[in-house]
Amino acid sequence: MKRFKAETAIVSEIVEELLHGGGAVGISGLFTPEEIAEARSIVMEYSEQAAEKVTHFQGAAQEEGKLNLQRRVWNLLAKGAIFERMATHPKLMEILRAFLGTEFIMGSIAANRILPGGPGQEPHVDYPYWDFHKPNTHPVGLNASFPMNAQVSILLDPFTEESGATGYLPGSQKELRYPTSEDRFFERCERMTGEPGDVALFYGATWHCAMPNRADHDRSAILIQYLPKWVKPMEDMPAALPQSVIDEAHPDLRQLLGLNYPYPEVLDAAKAGNTEGRQ
Repeated sequence: MKRFKAETAIVSEIVEELLHGGGAVGISGLFTPEEIAEARSIVMEYSEQAAEKVTHFQGAAQEEGKLNLQRRVWNLLAKGAIFERMATHPKLMEILRAFLGTEFIMGSIAANRILPGGPGQEPHVDYPYWDFHKPNTHPVGLNASFPMNAQVSILLDPFTEESGATGYLPGSQKELRYPTSEDRFFERCERMTGEPGDVALFYGATWHCAMPNRADHDRSAILIQYLPKWVKPMEDMPAALPQSVIDEAHPDLRQLLGLNYPYPEVLDAAKAGNTEGRQ
């Protein structure tokens, strides 16, 4: 995985690597140890109990009775201001504006905590939704020639091969399809390793998955999905947030919540007059 430092990251190089290179990059120096500790503390608080939550790509874990070893924390914007700061980090916003268009939105922000002994996921894509294992439900000719998704993982724990650092197949984003057993993903994949505070930024069409945690410590990360403004997001985040968060939202957060984009709109009730066009 090609790696960058926050102060020297060149946006055009990152966009090129995501679209035409390996499909993933690492960026260090975006978040302080104090910010990571604050985020991790909140995630631990909300995931200490093994309450069942909706999850994805964990069929084997469910069959083995190990779903309790993977714990999700959803709706992070309602659980701490640190997560708004993470989602709207200026360097991430700069990169994503170049990759997804200047008015991109956020589809989800959640935490994924895999405890020691937790199994990994099946290899999958997030482009732009989780259900591309049913390709016939998507339009014919759908391809990855332009991005409709970007994923950001902010590492809260050391991501090593032993702890189950995300596996991915470099270059797989160039051909949009769901991986199969014939692709020998686990024999060919590389890892998104890193230290707490590092960011793994990747194109969601890249084949990837969490790997089994065989270490003696947790493997936790903040997972953020970003989308072009016209893609229907997975989470209805405005509906899940207190009105006070929306009322006080920074302009960048309003953009990420899709509040700046009027569609879909009840046009029969819309204000009269010309609202679209260059003039």
